[in-house]
Amino acid sequence: MATPRSANIKIGLLVTAVAIVLGTLYYTQSIVEQLLKKEHEIAQLYAHSLEFIANSPADQSDYGFIFTEVIGSIDFPMILTDSANQPIEPFHLNTRNILLPESNSDAEQREFLSEMIKKLDNENKPIKVIIRVPFGDIIQYLHYGESEIITKLRLLPIVEIVVAGVFIIMGYLGFSYIKRSEHGNIWVGMAKETAHQLGTPLSSLLGWIEMMKIHAEQNPRQMEVVNEMQHDLIRLQKVTDRFSKIGSKPNYNDEDLNEVIQAVIAYFQKRLPSRFGEGQTIELSIETTEHITAKINRELFEWVIENLIKNAVDAIEESKGKITFSIFRKGSHIIIDAKDTGKGIDMKYKKDIFRPGYSTKKRGWGLGLSLSKRIIETYHKGKLFVKESKLGKGTTFRIRLNK
Repeated sequence: MATPRSANIKIGLLVTAVAIVLGTLYYTQSIVEQLLKKEHEIAQLYAHSLEFIANSPADQSDYGFIFTEVIGSIDFPMILTDSANQPIEPFHLNTRNILLPESNSDAEQREFLSEMIKKLDNENKPIKVIIRVPFGDIIQYLHYGESEIITKLRLLPIVEIVVAGVFIIMGYLGFSYIKRSEHGNIWVGMAKETAHQLGTPLSSLLGWIEMMKIHAEQNPRQMEVVNEMQHDLIRLQKVTDRFSKIGSKPNYNDEDLNEVIQAVIAYFQKRLPSRFGEGQTIELSIETTEHITAKINRELFEWVIENLIKNAVDAIEESKGKITFSIFRKGSHIIIDAKDTGKGIDMKYKKDIFRPGYSTKKRGWGLGLSLSKRIIETYHKGKLFVKESKLGKGTTFRIRLNK
């Protein structure tokens, strides 16, 4: 079975979206890496400047422009520590771009800076600063972090993905809504037109049946055949009425589900041998311990049961088969299971079978299950799905209605 065109479009859109996201992440990350490299070079320049000034015998005021013009433009946090990674006092002179807590306690400020040092070291490896003095070298460390612009750039892909995701979801929901509306309009238009086209010949046929009854009064066998023809025409008229109700708000009444399903079974039980061959025996039955009522539209619900029976009959390839309906309560729901002994369904297609036009049969349009799902879920606010299926063993369809 070929993948639906709409599915191919969705897959293409998903692949494109993933490619855009990955491209954005890669491009943003490359910019971040370049900025990090620049900041590392500036931090090293600052560390070398400290070494140069401390080791220079000249007047240090000659190098003041380094701090005022060059180093002063640094926009990322830095902390200078001793060889034990402890902050050097005075703290405000040995830190840059760090807002110290408003406290007169050196201990609190030291504790704050110690936590900041751990955070900065997680971002970048500290740079070693060597100050040479006559009695030995003094080792210090320059700890530095990322600038605010890098932090924002790291968040940028997340923001872009979230925004793009929102637009994609909104677009998908809008597309799905339009598609459902179009499908709904097609269903409604086709159903009403079908009902309109069938109305006139059905009325004529019912008139002809009445005339046939007059001529068959003396022949019981002919009268029986004419009566069954009338039953079929009445059934066809009921189908026409169902089509005319598609798109309209149906009326709901409390109905005995056992009696509703039994009526459909009784109609099919007489017609199965003639439709599917004398050699094929199909048993239709209901398993229930109580009479359960539900608020349904009887005509539309009977349509669903008919479609499930027809689908099950088509799936039975052996000379004998069985279709069983089970009705019971489960929590806050009413459950109707339709189980057959047919050929079963490959579970990878369990969602496709409800798609309009999907069919594994040579005849039919593949609309029965799709229509049934629409009737149960749109008109009765329930669920219709494949509960279980095994190849060669059979399938169980489940209808779940709210109490």
